[in-house]
Amino acid sequence: MNDIKLARINNIFLGVTDLARSAAFYRETLGLDLQFEMDGFVFLNAGGVALALSTAHAGLATPPAGATEVVFGVDDVTATHEALLSRGVEFLSAPRNVTGDQWAANFRDPDGHLLSIFGPERASST
Repeated sequence: MNDIKLARINNIFLGVTDLARSAAFYRETLGLDLQFEMDGFVFLNAGGVALALSTAHAGLATPPAGATEVVFGVDDVTATHEALLSRGVEFLSAPRNVTGDQWAANFRDPDGHLLSIFGPERASST
């Protein structure tokens, strides 16, 4: 049993209070593709990991549940920031350099989950 290790995340579940509202935010505003949905759940393609929205999970957390942040890797933080602003996303701060050549900008979903975009300030011109 010593050779067993957890090495891959398949799903991330976020508890949501209004499934239709949250699904619209993640699909229409953020552009994630629908994988499938079932009663109380919506599964979205988040680049190799399924991001699942769940009304059942909304009641599982007991405050304070700890800080959680879902980070979306992007090729151009500036362009993504501008595109999301035009779709009505309210950022907590302007894009900022966080480490080396990597930039980030944070925002919240309709239920208050902390989200961010992360990557180079601008797309490389190769």
